[in-house]
Amino acid sequence: MSSTETDSTAPAAASSWYLYMLECRDGALYTGISTDVMRRYAAHCAGKGARYTRLNPPQRIVLIHPFADKSQALKAEHAVKRLSAAAKRQLAAKGDLSDWLAARAAQPDTTQ
Repeated sequence: MSSTETDSTAPAAASSWYLYMLECRDGALYTGISTDVMRRYAAHCAGKGARYTRLNPPQRIVLIHPFADKSQALKAEHAVKRLSAAAKRQLAAKGDLSDWLAARAAQPDTTQ
């Protein structure tokens, strides 16, 4: 199953967080986190999500990646949002953040 497909028979883990990426009507990629991506996507589509997606409605989900907790998801979201549009599109095309996250973890922390 691809990262953009869902299996409605799979039980949802209550403590799982997901980073998701949406392709919006203007062609931009919107990145967010949620415990229920499909519910959040529906909210974005209904104009009840973020301000950006109210003005540029999402067309499709291009990436979903699970995280064990909110902290990890927030850190990944922050890192993805700092990427160029081209780099985000490469991640979305791969459909998986595992290699990118592993490469980031191997780099020394230069934020201190």
